[in-house]
Amino acid sequence: MTEPTFLHDTRAAYDTFAAEYAEQFHDELAGIPIERAMLAAYADLVLAGGGGPTLDVGCGTGPGTAHLAGLGLEVRGIDLSPGMLALARSRFPQVRFDEGTMTALDVADGSLAGISAQYSVIHIPDGELPAVLAGFRRALADGGHLLLIFQNLDEQRLRTEAFGHTFTLNYHFRSVDRMAEFVTEAGFDVFAQASRKAQTGEQTPRGMLLARAC
Repeated sequence: MTEPTFLHDTRAAYDTFAAEYAEQFHDELAGIPIERAMLAAYADLVLAGGGGPTLDVGCGTGPGTAHLAGLGLEVRGIDLSPGMLALARSRFPQVRFDEGTMTALDVADGSLAGISAQYSVIHIPDGELPAVLAGFRRALADGGHLLLIFQNLDEQRLRTEAFGHTFTLNYHFRSVDRMAEFVTEAGFDVFAQASRKAQTGEQTPRGMLLARAC
């Protein structure tokens, strides 16, 4: 079956600038206490529910996944980009990273206690997002938790250059309220939402959402 163009373009773009991306964002969480707090809340909820396997979807070079592992979660990272994954495995050998796509999670129904997606659903077009979220719901056990972190605005952007490289990469930004609508329609109870202004060096405000599989 032919791979959708958006998946091909996303993989190719991140493979192109993986090394530069890892260098720029390797310690980004250290300067974002609000996001660390949301990651901690997500981890606490998963552990309070008895724990179990979790996925960090679109894990990139792995710092967010490693942070969740440090919070006590049984977490595995998956990403489209072999280039990003090679760096993740090199930097965080204690964490498992696998190649995969959120559009077709290779996990059994109801087998996960949690799914996190940190700045990765932003590359999923609106027309594909309901199926992706339905896949998250399928993979989560009843009562399992979902954490999404994303840019908080309703806008689509095309980027063709970064770090001295050229590529094609589409961004599909959604406001917190609009993302909550998508998540609710997929069978989740959204019980926490947060937003923050762009920090120095950032171009967009950010949003965070916690939900429970109904």
